[in-house]
Amino acid sequence: MANIPDSHPRKASLLSRQRIVEATKDGLLADSAMIAHGRGEAFDYLLGEKTTDSAKLAIKEVAARLIAAKNPVISVNGNTVVLAGKALIRVAAILNCPIEVNIYYRTDERMSKLNSFLENQKELLSQEDNPKGWNGDWSSAVMSVNILGKVGDGRIEGLEGPRSICSAEGIERADVILVPLEDGDRCEALINLGKQVLVVDLNPLSRTAKMATVTIVDEISRAAELLLEYTIKNNQKPTKWNNNDVLNESLEIIASNADI
Repeated sequence: MANIPDSHPRKASLLSRQRIVEATKDGLLADSAMIAHGRGEAFDYLLGEKTTDSAKLAIKEVAARLIAAKNPVISVNGNTVVLAGKALIRVAAILNCPIEVNIYYRTDERMSKLNSFLENQKELLSQEDNPKGWNGDWSSAVMSVNILGKVGDGRIEGLEGPRSICSAEGIERADVILVPLEDGDRCEALINLGKQVLVVDLNPLSRTAKMATVTIVDEISRAAELLLEYTIKNNQKPTKWNNNDVLNESLEIIASNADI
């Protein structure tokens, strides 16, 4: 892709598209990855392509619940790995929790490539300076993040076939799961198992968004960067969260931006 000037109003969006295209060519993503990304972009456009106040509140709530969890895990699909893998590894390093690759169209080849991609990102991130406001041995914290999913030794009760496969040390064991860009059936099954499911979904009308414990209606890379900031601050406890309020506020913003 030609160099995009910083003045271009949709530079971030164009760069994200290119990352998805390149990752698909490299075999990390299913052919439908761009369809899913484009659907999200449409909602993001209607949200003003920025993190709304209600999304910020949801991100704070997610940070608080991850910090308070006994066995938190961050579950990622292919698009999430490509668009927000680094930021989520940083969050996992601060939380001292694993990341599990869990994808809809599961193949051994894609699972291996996504795992390797995250391991390579860990190596790069371990050489960074500490995130602002965080004290400790950053290299050790990053390298201790366990990347799960390659070995499917766990099951999600309530699902059938390959979609039920998970890691016994990840999703199966977790009490709180951050699941960016998840599908509705899996979200519902996890909720039915008594787990808190924290999702990032640009579509406030989706089954995932409606079923989740907490829904962040925001683009994944923006949300992940802000989640890192709030996790480092660690200054909020979980609240009596009303998820419908966030969904309704997001719909109001979409309606107002669509009013011509």
